[in-house]
Amino acid sequence: MPLTRAKKPAFTAGSKMSKLNATTSENQEEGPQVKRPSSPPHGAPKKRTAFIDITNAHKVHISLPGRKKKKKEAKKQVKKTSAASLSAKNHANLTKSSSESSEETPAEREEDDEEEEEEEEEEEEEAQTDAAAPADELEASAPPAAAQVPAHHQKQQIPAEFDIDSENSEDCYMCPEYAKDIFDYLKRREEKFVLRNYMSDQSSLNPEMRAILIDWLVEVQENFELYHETLYLAVKMADHYLAKTPVHRELLQLVGSTTMLIASKFEERSPPCVDDFLYICDDAYKREEIIAMEANILQTLSFDINIPIPYRFLRRFAKCVSSGMDTLTLARFYLEMSLMEMDLVSARGSLLASGCLLLALVTKGLGGWSPVLQFHSGYRTADLAPVVRTLHEMLSAPPDDKLKAIRNKYSHKVFFEVASLPTVSSDVLEEALLSQ
Repeated sequence: MPLTRAKKPAFTAGSKMSKLNATTSENQEEGPQVKRPSSPPHGAPKKRTAFIDITNAHKVHISLPGRKKKKKEAKKQVKKTSAASLSAKNHANLTKSSSESSEETPAEREEDDEEEEEEEEEEEEEAQTDAAAPADELEASAPPAAAQVPAHHQKQQIPAEFDIDSENSEDCYMCPEYAKDIFDYLKRREEKFVLRNYMSDQSSLNPEMRAILIDWLVEVQENFELYHETLYLAVKMADHYLAKTPVHRELLQLVGSTTMLIASKFEERSPPCVDDFLYICDDAYKREEIIAMEANILQTLSFDINIPIPYRFLRRFAKCVSSGMDTLTLARFYLEMSLMEMDLVSARGSLLASGCLLLALVTKGLGGWSPVLQFHSGYRTADLAPVVRTLHEMLSAPPDDKLKAIRNKYSHKVFFEVASLPTVSSDVLEEALLSQ
């Protein structure tokens, strides 16, 4: 509906004129309408109109009845702690009074001078009272000591040899002050999202069907040019949903495409729309079905979809050893291949990322799990050994010709063709795992 303008309040002629007469100057004489000079004669009292022009409001000094009382109450709330601050305030008052003197009448100037003298006397008395205050009162008013801050709220001290964020101290986007705390929080949050092997509860599904779904999601991520974080989050949400809800095999692709839609809304700047996901599903589902599945997944997960994913930990841990892009890409290849392995569903993201990085370091001949990696990840080599062995068995197995999206992806020159690198031998791997 159109907006109606508010009507101005109606005034009668008598009331309006009475208000104007009450606010006009008492020294104004009534007489014939004559043209008045723009400036008053010398020594004449200053006239003021009923409504001051707002453009000149900053030049006009108005003396209000409660001005003196309000000034005193405001000054009592401010405590002066040193003579220097008192002198600075006096200097500011003198400057202010000199700037306003050109606009005030002699009577107003005299009134303001009396007010300022009273204010200065009150400030001097307050300063003397504060100086004579007992020491115990000053200690009582002091802020609490830093030692009283709880231990979990205090800033964690990082040894200089393990400090990997100081080099980004000028980059606010890297959050160098909070990077370690952020990843420690994500690592603690992983305990809330520990999965189990849920395939025994899915009577219509098997691990091979899940691997086919993830292989298809990798192609979707490439075709839409989505972030890798979107892919990992979609897989995590699908696993958590399948761990709680039995799904028929005909709806498995609907679950995968819907989780990718939700993850895109969470991670992407310009996420694909619903129609795009209907298109990649070859119109196997209707728009209403994917929207209903989206609501069902979010309600099943209690709308808690900020799940820690291993890809973020991998980038963090690779920074600890300043690994090259080729080594990081090799670890990313191992990590993406692990998404299809049902035995690794129950592994925590930080543990899985650490295992993939260790395997990549051994494959490249760059050493093992260094102390800086142990400090930031919280894992020792003995903690990573079972996961690393599982990854090595997965990579050593003959590739499935039906599931080749990830291998084809990392066989490209953009990814340094890491998929074509030979897998490290078992003897070299065991030597690296047992040497630390």
